[in-house]
Amino acid sequence: MSEVRLKKGKEKAVRQLHPWIFSGAIEHINGKPENGDIVDVRDHSGEFLAKGFYNDQSRVAVRLLEWNEQVTIDESWWRMRVQRAVSARKDLLSATGTNTYRLIFSEADFLPGLIVDRYADYLSVQILTSGIEKVKGIIVDELVSLLNVKGVFDRSDASARAHDGMDASFGILYGEEPPQFVEVLENGLKYHINIAEGQKSGFFCDQRENRRIVAGYAEGKRVLDCFSYSGGFTLNALKIGAAEVTSVDSSALAVETLKQNIVLNSFDEAKHTAIQSDVNKYLRVLKEEGQKFDIIVLDPPKYAPSRSSLDKASRAYKDLNRMAMGLLNSGGLLATFSCSGAVDISHFKQILAWAALDAGKEIQYIYQFCQPEDHPVRSSFPEGEYLKGLFCRIV
Repeated sequence: MSEVRLKKGKEKAVRQLHPWIFSGAIEHINGKPENGDIVDVRDHSGEFLAKGFYNDQSRVAVRLLEWNEQVTIDESWWRMRVQRAVSARKDLLSATGTNTYRLIFSEADFLPGLIVDRYADYLSVQILTSGIEKVKGIIVDELVSLLNVKGVFDRSDASARAHDGMDASFGILYGEEPPQFVEVLENGLKYHINIAEGQKSGFFCDQRENRRIVAGYAEGKRVLDCFSYSGGFTLNALKIGAAEVTSVDSSALAVETLKQNIVLNSFDEAKHTAIQSDVNKYLRVLKEEGQKFDIIVLDPPKYAPSRSSLDKASRAYKDLNRMAMGLLNSGGLLATFSCSGAVDISHFKQILAWAALDAGKEIQYIYQFCQPEDHPVRSSFPEGEYLKGLFCRIV
């Protein structure tokens, strides 16, 4: 087995069980590992630290898997990790009102670069690292043996694969191809999910609990759902009895799917308006019209993919939230989110404070949102905590 030696003083994070080794921490490599090969990692003096898979094209040169030198990372090891991840979701697997959730969450489940989401009888898989790509067949076989699914679909078309020197991968890995729209349940609501063409792996199941919480305040209220996608916050609000909901998204496919979901759940279409538009532009239109709302949801895409883009992202978050605050009635509620890992909750609160000052508003933070149990965060890998949100009241 090839061996990676770290520079003196670069072993601390590895000893603390952090799963990443950056290329700049490596002193030299003994052997000629191919991308995706398992390597031993040793400190400057040669003492064993961990095992992981290597990639010379990635800034994260080694992704660590195992800290016990006596353990062999073979087929049974990979199967064991898949089994443990699935077993940790046993409560969701037996839930009656939800059959869509994340089964495997990358580093959080000790499987770096592997995302697996379940949509009723189908699995959507994203493989973003060369190490996982090498054992793809084992992982798919184990998933099929554990779960009664009709098909497994590869959605590894993310740009992240390029960081590991891999081309996009897209298509059936097992069983039958999913229909254009798969019907799933979340919080007792029906959704049509487009696995092949939808954003990410087809749906955003990380907002499951947050949708339910926000909806609890929506009865009789006028709601604006921005970046609505296929209608998660919209449908939950209508289920509770919102007076009316306006949903805004720039994607024609998302808007069309949302309309289907309104019909699928037999909601009163007269209480819902779907708008295909850039959200920032539409918020300005609403301001010009003098529109006001009781609840506004802001669930934008990732504005800060890295720390280098943090300043630009902070300005974008501030402007977006400032405009939304200006559209809320006194006592109105703003549910605002960031899925940028580079933006921590303290910084996000500061951004909202700046937005409130610019809007001439005072706000109270009444609830802090986070990602659900199927998106766990390892204590040794805080970078896995990407989703955060705040429920704010205009006072």
